[in-house]
Parts: sequence; C-alpha cells; structure tokens
Amino acid sequence: MRLFGTSGIRGIYPKEVTPELMLKLGLTLASYLGGRGNFLIGGDCRLTTQVLKMALTSGLIAGGVNVFDAGLIPLPVLTYGIVKHSLSGGAYVTASHNPPEHNGVKIFDCRGLELSSEDEEVIEELITKGKFKYVDWSSVGRYSELPGLIDEYLEDLSSRLTPKESRKKVRVVVDTANCATSLVTPKLLTNLGCEVITLNSSIDGRFPGREPEPRPDVLQPYLRFVKELNVDLFLAHDGDGDRLAVIEPAEGFIKQDRLIALMFKYKLMERSGKVVASIDCGNAVKEVVRRFNGELIISKLGKIHETLVKSNALIAAEPWKLIDPSWGYWIDSIYQAGLIVKIMVEEGRTLRELLSDIPNYPQARYSIRVPQEVKLGLYQYLRDYLMSNLPSNAEVLSIDGLRVDYEDSSWVLVRPSGTEAKVRIYAEARDLSRLKELVNNLLNVCREYLKVRGVELSFDGALIP
Repeated sequence: MRLFGTSGIRGIYPKEVTPELMLKLGLTLASYLGGRGNFLIGGDCRLTTQVLKMALTSGLIAGGVNVFDAGLIPLPVLTYGIVKHSLSGGAYVTASHNPPEHNGVKIFDCRGLELSSEDEEVIEELITKGKFKYVDWSSVGRYSELPGLIDEYLEDLSSRLTPKESRKKVRVVVDTANCATSLVTPKLLTNLGCEVITLNSSIDGRFPGREPEPRPDVLQPYLRFVKELNVDLFLAHDGDGDRLAVIEPAEGFIKQDRLIALMFKYKLMERSGKVVASIDCGNAVKEVVRRFNGELIISKLGKIHETLVKSNALIAAEPWKLIDPSWGYWIDSIYQAGLIVKIMVEEGRTLRELLSDIPNYPQARYSIRVPQEVKLGLYQYLRDYLMSNLPSNAEVLSIDGLRVDYEDSSWVLVRPSGTEAKVRIYAEARDLSRLKELVNNLLNVCREYLKVRGVELSFDGALIP
C-alpha cells in the first residue's frame, strides 16, 4: 500500500495507521537526517493523536534525533515554530479534515515546507525495505517540551497583521470545529480589533459540533445563524488549521476560487509576478491574474508548495488553503483569516464589497463515496467517458486526474482522492443550466458504473450557484 497520499500519510486507525507505523517512520526520518538534528512534534485533538505522536517521538529519539514536543497546537503554529527556533524539521500528527476515526502525519523540512514528492518516495522506500536502525545507547536523542509556541506565533502574527488604520469595526464568528485553532484564531482576531464570537470552540477529538471539513453543505445550517447575529463575517476552520471557509451574510458561502482570486489580486497589486493555483481552480482566478498582469502556474492538488518553490512565485493557493512566502512557506489558514480581516478594517469595506470586482461563476464540488477497491476503477471509467466524448476544440490537462476545459469556458475535473475512499468531481460553467448538465452527466456515469458492482451512488458536496 502506498503510504503518502495527496498530503502526508493518512488512514483509518488502527486499520491503516498504527503506532508501529509511526515508530518505523520516526526511525526512518532519523536515518534520513543522518541520525542527528532537532525535530519539532505537535498534533491535533483526535483521540488517537497522542499514541501516534508518542510512537513517532520514540522512533525519532531511538534513531538519534532530539525531539521538542509542542503539544496540542494548530498545524501552522508547528511550521512557524520550526523556522522560529531554527530546527531541522517537524512532524504534525493529524488527519486534517477527515472523520475522527482517521489519523496520520504531515512532515516538514527546516523551512516549514511540506516534504516534496521525491522526499516522500525515498522515505516510503526506506520504510518498506526496513532500512532504518536504532542508534547506540549513548547516542539516543533527547526529549523536551517546547511551551509557549502559541504565544510566540500570536505575537509575531498580530504584529504583522495589525491594521495601519481602522476604518471599520469587524464583528466575526469563528467556527473552529472543536479543534486546536480554538486556541489561536479567536485571540488573533481580537488582537486585530475584531469583536469575536466563537462556535464549536470546546476542543474535542470526536468533533461533536460538525464534520471537520468546512464544505458548503456542512456549513449550510449556519447561514441563518450568521444573519441573525448581525456579523460581518463567518470563518470556519478544519481539523488542523490549514483550511479556511468563509461565509458572508449577504453572499452566503464564498467560493474558494473567489477568495483565492482576491488574495492574488492584493499580492499582484504590490508587484507583478508568478502565482500558483491548483488544477481545480476556475475562471475567476484566471481572469483576475490576467487583469493584474500576473503569470498563473497550475499545480497538482496538495503540491502547491512544491510548485511555489520551483517557480519562485509570489503566492500559492488551492481551495481552502493559502501560502504567502512573505510570512512563511507553509499553508496557514489562521494567517489567511487575519489577512482578510486586516484588509476589511483598513479599507473600511465589507467582504462583499471587496469581492465586487471578482467574477462569480456557478460551481460544483462533489465527492463520490466508494469502497476503496472500487475507487480507481470508477475514476478510470469517468476518465474514459470524458475522453471518448471530447470535442476537438477542448483542452485537456492530466497532471492530477483529468481536467477538460470546453470552448464555452466551462470545465470539469475528475480525480481519485489522495486521502479518502472517494472520487472527486469538480465543475464550473458560465451559467447554471450548463453546470447542471455537466454534473448530471457525470453522476449518471458514476451511477451506471457502481450499479453493475452492487454499489449505490452516494456522495457529499454541493452545487453553488
């Protein structure tokens, strides 16, 4: 079984992710680092995080690496801490937005940058072949705790994002999904002058408030609540703090493409250059980048950090996630939340007003739930369907799944999930009827394929007008 997926190692505990695997991973990382170095360890609030973190820590120490344990923190705080304290790298135990029975780990280098695909392949081969070793008793690494990292992060980020002038008082709801961002985001936004209301802020690894993935359908029940509270903004995190979803009272759920386009706009207003977006980003991003004389580079999902570094881009984003290298080489939704608020306060405008010149096209994002053994077969069937019905003037991109861009500016993307037993279907069109046609065709193809295999079509996601 391949260990590394779209973003680190992830799977169901203890079926796919076990303490034994974490011990081997720790030993392998130690060998990969040459049996030396200082590693930062942290994790989310899942019920299995502590046992996996301890096993990983044991492996690193047994391999000769010193470990600093930051405890329960959001992911961006860990990556910040690696750079702040000049450490060799770090690991964060999490399954991000996956359900509570899942867990895993993400690994970072000395820049706070997630490991490259090449590094992951080497480490995976070392684990598979058992090419790791215990060091001598006199050479084992040291273990110590690293308290106060959240305070350091808050101080530095608050200083960076403090508005130059205040033209608006922002009232915001922050939904932290019962996760570790409860310890950080509300405090940051308060420091920036916001009036903050928290939701699902009691930390609980069973995620009793809502699913940790802040999808439109998951957040739909909160729309009325947002309007009744008379707030300017509703911000929702995922399980580890690398994702951010936004609801604006008048607009509803803000499409991720439009948020990305807005972030790119402000970066390109500072200076022109290259920007990186994932393959599932739509026309809003393309049009804004073109308007502000930027150069758009398309990346695989989960690998925008690699493309950012290789292209020396100004900024990188994929739906839910943002990397601004002027702050750090890591995905940071807490920074993104603060940046949105900073712009609103400085300009004295609502988010709706800030988005007024950002295109808004109907979109669909669906995940087809399937047995793991059916996933790749369904993806290939969808791929074959699209290729066999390909117009001569369509553009095809296959760096990550299969994306087809049609002459009328509509597009579809199908890809197998790198983290779950799901097949993703993304689509966009200039008008809603065309979008429904594209999506319904693909859902019917899925239904046809699954019916033969005795599997009922089941999916989550939403069509956003």
